[in-house]
Amino acid sequence: MIVCGDDVLAHRLAAELNEMYGERVTLLVPSPGDAPDRPAARPGRAMALFGRVTAAVTRTTGAGGAGPSGVGDPRGVGQGRAVRMVETAEVDDAVLLDAGVEGAAALALVHEDDERNIRAALAARRLNPRLRLVIRLYNRKLGQHLATLLDEASAVVEPGLDPDKREATTTVLSDADTAAPALAATAVAGGRKVIQAGGLLLHAVDRTPSGPGEVADPGLCPLALLSSTSGDPGGCEGSERSGDQSPRLLPGEAEVAAATGRGVVALETVSYEGPAQASGWLGASGLPVGSLFSRRLRWSLAGVAAAVVALTLASTFTTGGHPLHAAYLVLLDIFAIGDPAVGEPTSRQLLQILAGFVGLLLLPVVIAALLEAFGTFRSATTLRRPPRGLSGHVVLLGLGKVGTRVLARLRKMNIPVVCVEADPEARGLALARRLRVPTVIGDVTEEGVLEAARIHRARALLALTSVDITNLEAALHARSISPGLRVALRLYDDDFATAVYRTLRTVHPGALTRSRSVSHLAAPAFAGAMMGRQVLGALPVERRVLLFAALDVADHPLLDGRTVAEAFRPGAWRVIASGEAGVPLDRSGYVPAWELPADRALGPGDRVVVAATRRGLAVLHGRRPRQSTPAGPGDPVPEARA
Repeated sequence: MIVCGDDVLAHRLAAELNEMYGERVTLLVPSPGDAPDRPAARPGRAMALFGRVTAAVTRTTGAGGAGPSGVGDPRGVGQGRAVRMVETAEVDDAVLLDAGVEGAAALALVHEDDERNIRAALAARRLNPRLRLVIRLYNRKLGQHLATLLDEASAVVEPGLDPDKREATTTVLSDADTAAPALAATAVAGGRKVIQAGGLLLHAVDRTPSGPGEVADPGLCPLALLSSTSGDPGGCEGSERSGDQSPRLLPGEAEVAAATGRGVVALETVSYEGPAQASGWLGASGLPVGSLFSRRLRWSLAGVAAAVVALTLASTFTTGGHPLHAAYLVLLDIFAIGDPAVGEPTSRQLLQILAGFVGLLLLPVVIAALLEAFGTFRSATTLRRPPRGLSGHVVLLGLGKVGTRVLARLRKMNIPVVCVEADPEARGLALARRLRVPTVIGDVTEEGVLEAARIHRARALLALTSVDITNLEAALHARSISPGLRVALRLYDDDFATAVYRTLRTVHPGALTRSRSVSHLAAPAFAGAMMGRQVLGALPVERRVLLFAALDVADHPLLDGRTVAEAFRPGAWRVIASGEAGVPLDRSGYVPAWELPADRALGPGDRVVVAATRRGLAVLHGRRPRQSTPAGPGDPVPEARA
């Protein structure tokens, strides 16, 4: 396997392939002079804050015997026995040949520059038509066209191969798209984590026991048991290093029944998921009609209408005429286009004077309505300010690559959002403007910016800027304003994210805190694509990750000939849906596992969707991971690939 990248995702991906799947990996990284600079932290107060938090974290981890970089350091992959690290200024033909691209099974291009990844992909496909390519691209439409182009290029070189069996496949992934659902669900209580396969919508929900000593509702299919405690003296809560307190992925029925007092991540089906609110002039992403007129103006118009109705009724009773004729006369009087009521009864004259007075009141109301409508149309292409009475919303910091994807996810779930962005030219501002999302332009670390976003009435804070210290400072400042605020932080390094999570939970034990590393959420999906599986998504369970993949039963002897119950391996994999092999995943026809007959055996003509751990997927694919999953009774022991 060859991995080319210039950030922490490349290092974590190399470690994932090496440690979980036992692959020999060559890691191509830029030389120190060519490596992209990380965004610099703000001086002054931010650096002082960073020093205090680091000191607290160091004392905490020192007591537990593990330093911040002692475990899981993504940049420590060079210590692995099978990882070869090569520094290079550019990924060209000579560098790829030196890395062994002609005999490699897969190549991952995870540079942050889309153009650089495309150039390297074209060169690699020319040098090795059988190579499996995994490309990191932010532009999804371009990625679809590129994947088709590269697959057709390999088909031209080897036209006799079956397209379904051809190893030379191209998978285009985006770390922002992979991490966005988890980040959005973290900030929203009850946020659904959805996996879609074959028209079948499945979503995972967190369930807690109704009382102490009771078992949580496992739903249709339990996926995981959550941590037994909210604090871990070892400092590794929520990860596989927490021992008995750690989350348990894919537990068996007996383990779920015995897990009293622990929360459960359960899988459920969604029979219908309505589309996102239609865009357009009347839709959520168009100009809202209600904003044309303010509340005060609407009340004024209602008062004028009530006066017209009252005058019409009075004219009807006093003159004895038809109501429509009376309304016609009243309107003529209001707009001053009727004749004076000379010689008419006194009641008619009084009504005409009152109607004229109402007409005088109507004139400023009409002018105000026109001005407000004109101002609303002028501001239709500008950013909205947060309304004064807004509450229960999510404050989203940062509209870069990740923040833009998270904003789109939140709006699809109809979650009210207020964005904060320091760069007036950020890429996500166009989306915020189109969706009419209130946005505050300003540095979040400056006084008054979070207050302008109504943080004191917010439901949650999502800090997704590219600078760790900015996210941390914003989270601490928000907690000082609203101690019970739900906070989710995007942090560049996963070990630092673990330390920050642990410290904030200690300081604010009653508030929900989550720290997420985008590379930690995205690396398993990239690694799964390099191994040749179609990875549908990743589900974070605290600090562990559960993968969903589509597998052909004919290619996996551990599934062939077994029923769904027999194919279940606790702690490794579980079949959650079954369909016909060869049917594209974007079509209907997949049936949930719990709706299949108990005696139905899986055969070569089936394709299944499995939920699996990373080590479980390695075993299913015929590879022996470093810490292999114990084989069950009658299970063949997979051989490591030469």
